Amino acid sequence: SKADLKEKLSKMYSAPDTTCISLFGFRTHFGGGKSSGFGLIYDNIAATKKFEPKHRQIRLGLADKTQKSRKQIKERKNRSKKVRGTKKN
Repeated sequence: SKADLKEKLSKMYSAPDTTCISLFGFRTHFGGGKSSGFGLIYDNIAATKKFEPKHRQIRLGLADKTQKSRKQIKERKNRSKKVRGTKKN
């Protein structure tokens, strides 16, 4: 699992904390038994928060997911479409 890999990588590269390690994009190979993916190790949690994308921060537990309804998002998108190309006041 990713948790086991984080532990192993933190020992290998002497990372300060397992939350500074970001693992993503894993794909299994045909036949099983082997997977490959990407991993990033940051110097500290501040660097992780600065450089890591929002969706991966949420997965790591560093950021909270904002709850918006699907309808609200779509209505906002359609309102912004009407504004496009018009002059600012």
